[in-house]
Amino acid sequence: MRARLVRSVPPPGPRRALTGAAAAALLVLTGCGTDKSSGDFEPQGAASNGNPATDPTQQAAPPTMSRQQIDKLVLQRYREYQRVYKRVYQANDPAPLNAVVTEPLLSSITKDVEAMAAKNEIWRFTNIFNPRVQSRSQDGTAVNVIDCVRTLAAYRYSTKTGKRLGGGPGDAVAYLTTLKYDAGTWKVADSKRGNSC
Repeated sequence: MRARLVRSVPPPGPRRALTGAAAAALLVLTGCGTDKSSGDFEPQGAASNGNPATDPTQQAAPPTMSRQQIDKLVLQRYREYQRVYKRVYQANDPAPLNAVVTEPLLSSITKDVEAMAAKNEIWRFTNIFNPRVQSRSQDGTAVNVIDCVRTLAAYRYSTKTGKRLGGGPGDAVAYLTTLKYDAGTWKVADSKRGNSC
């Protein structure tokens, strides 16, 4: 993955290729094209039943929660990640990422935002999401979310002049996003770009 993304419209996450079973499952579920690569994501396991904590940002360990509770919380955190991602690119300030993103994705997005700031440019965009939980790790501490992200419009602006520098209508792209349970909360650890959907 490149440190700085080259694109006409910003994605909802760094552009990475989907691999293996994740691509196959993603493409079947979203109605996208095919992918012939082999990979490493496989649906497996489920968390055991239990009671959820009341604060969605500080949860008990995933095994103490039911599968439905984890799915609901993970999708909330995914949507929060998308809100923060948009804010970060509009302000060229990667600081808010720490609350919703972990490594290796954190460094990648931070470098891209810093590169945009160095060019005195920002992105403004509007995306529509329809995420679903696709799979989880055996121990329940990593959950994969699939989404066909539709970018309605995305424009790049100069922070010096305010002039629009490029962009336009977007497209719909499939993404596989991995959220991991990290220090008492769910954070996005990886996001892979698939085909149009």
